[in-house]
Amino acid sequence: MNTLDSRDPRLSRRRFVQGLMLGGVAAGLGMRAGPSAAQAARVGPCELRGTQFDLSIDELPVDFTGCKRVATVVNGQLPAPLLRWRQGDTVTLRVTNRLRVPSSIHWHGILLPSGMDGVPGISFAGIAPGETFTYRFPVRQSGTYWYHGHSGFQEQTGLYGPIVIEPAGGERFPADRDYVVMLSDWTDEDPLAIYAHLKKQGDYYNHAEPTVSDFLRDARVQGLYKALVERRMWQQMRMSPNDLADVGGATYTYLMNGHAPAANWEGLFKRGEKVRLRFINGSAMTIFDVRIPGLKMTVVAADGQDVEPVSVDEFRIAVAETYDVIVEPSDDRAWTVFAQSIDRSGYARGTLTPREGMGAPVPAMDARAPLAMMDMMGAVDGGTMAKHARTEYRNPGVDMRVDMPRTNLDDPGAGLRGNGRRVLTYDDLHTVGGSLDTREPGREIELHLTGNMQRYMWSFDGVKFSDARPLHFRAGERLRLVLVNDTMMDHPVHLHGMWSELESPDGGFQVRKHTLNVQPAQRIAYGVTADALGRWAYHCHMLYHMEAGMMREVVVS
Repeated sequence: MNTLDSRDPRLSRRRFVQGLMLGGVAAGLGMRAGPSAAQAARVGPCELRGTQFDLSIDELPVDFTGCKRVATVVNGQLPAPLLRWRQGDTVTLRVTNRLRVPSSIHWHGILLPSGMDGVPGISFAGIAPGETFTYRFPVRQSGTYWYHGHSGFQEQTGLYGPIVIEPAGGERFPADRDYVVMLSDWTDEDPLAIYAHLKKQGDYYNHAEPTVSDFLRDARVQGLYKALVERRMWQQMRMSPNDLADVGGATYTYLMNGHAPAANWEGLFKRGEKVRLRFINGSAMTIFDVRIPGLKMTVVAADGQDVEPVSVDEFRIAVAETYDVIVEPSDDRAWTVFAQSIDRSGYARGTLTPREGMGAPVPAMDARAPLAMMDMMGAVDGGTMAKHARTEYRNPGVDMRVDMPRTNLDDPGAGLRGNGRRVLTYDDLHTVGGSLDTREPGREIELHLTGNMQRYMWSFDGVKFSDARPLHFRAGERLRLVLVNDTMMDHPVHLHGMWSELESPDGGFQVRKHTLNVQPAQRIAYGVTADALGRWAYHCHMLYHMEAGMMREVVVS
């Protein structure tokens, strides 16, 4: 861990500048032996094809910021190799753990037998040091997915990689070029130290808390009385309108395909070609807002599932989500692929270019937009009454409850509202072909996403994972899961082993996904078919939220 205080803005600035200068070094070491930084910048994840794979989890020295650190990698690469499978095949993956501690790999969003899911303590025992575990399962789907560690904080230290599954009948939306764009967050700190900092002070990495100058600005704009009332309200709740991210640029360097900003990952194209970009958010804690200034993006898939095409300027991608977009550069020039963090503390970037070495202007980051009242109180008119569990009351782990959560899906979220760009929302997404199971759900389970930011406690219904009983699904049943976000932070929630079919506010089918981002003070409902016997993980995919207790076990029997 860096011996300097990571809360020092000078350290953040230095880390950012060093990331600009040294961004290709670690990726160069990880991709192959001996390339220059310039060569490394034009390399995506190494690709492995077929049905038989040998993967080795090991450590690798890296240097993203001028500080030498050790990453957790697969086959000596960060990100891990791109695995290309084909729908209908059966794949065998022999994973050897060369670390000194237990490890694991989870195949995120992949439908498979419970014992192959890769979650220690739930679906298998984990992979002991020096041991090899063989995963084997049929490939029943197609699209863009990813894999990552599910042991400790290994996902934060580099254990993640992309998966592309080719459809048996060919792509519904073909393109001339096809690139994976994997986003992630790197820290020079020991993740255990980050977690310890957060437990002691939830806003440890937040350098944008309200200041006296902010209050004076608000007083000028809103009037003194309104500014005082608003400030008092936030103080009484012990909350901050700037709690957009727990961990940000004070410690993170944001990567695109393993490259910091100046390393400038490049994707080549010829004018007039259709280019498919498979975006994967493989970060531990960072939600990104993605755009290619001057270039429209047509979204054609979400979480591996084809959707009715929708043209946008920008989209928000929560942790663990994937989006496929098609772009058609009409000019013989370079275009910047820009992904800024939700708290505007940094960004990842790359370039689409007709020739190697060309650059394009990098836009300034948007101003940080504070949370609005709707992010705290929910619906102003016509919300849905929440059913709070008894475990949420008189609970030191719950500092907020939303009685009337909003149910709309057309909100792009804090920082994207009214920015003048066409921003994707869940309301825009419609899975091709509709629902896989048109039965009306036979029962409903409502869970609340709860937390206490100051104590850094996260849970479902105020009960952390270590104290919670499993949720039981009856084999074959169709049920509705309802999530109510009683916090002021986004929570991307992932149910292992089964699809989550998001419902529109009026109860109709909307979109099929494996990870659903629940906005602050929002209520969402989705259908699940319990067609996968066994034990499964169900959790927020913010790594430190999961570690702090926002997780349950689901048993299908």
